[in-house]
Amino acid sequence: ESLVRTFTPFYFLVEPLDVLAVRGASVIMNCSAHCETPPKIEWKKDGTFLNLVSDDRRQLLPDGSLLINSVVHSKHNKPDEGYYQCVATVDSLGTIVSRTAKLTVAGK
Repeated sequence: ESLVRTFTPFYFLVEPLDVLAVRGASVIMNCSAHCETPPKIEWKKDGTFLNLVSDDRRQLLPDGSLLINSVVHSKHNKPDEGYYQCVATVDSLGTIVSRTAKLTVAGK
């Protein structure tokens, strides 16, 4: 029996970039990962996983990118501003984490 393990490529094709969003507009944080087995993509904001299932404003796009509809930003409520990371997981291989991208919101 061979002890040589085959190397399965698993890497990011696209990682999110710092972005300046406008309050009330929509914004996309790009992410796409490549592997033979389609990776499960999740997003972290400020180190915490986003629960996108029950989120009516934020959604995961088919390629793994994060769409934020209607960026919210007020004096006391800044839920979208912060640091985002894309996390890709393939069960048999493990997890890779993208660079950290900063989302800044500009006032109108």
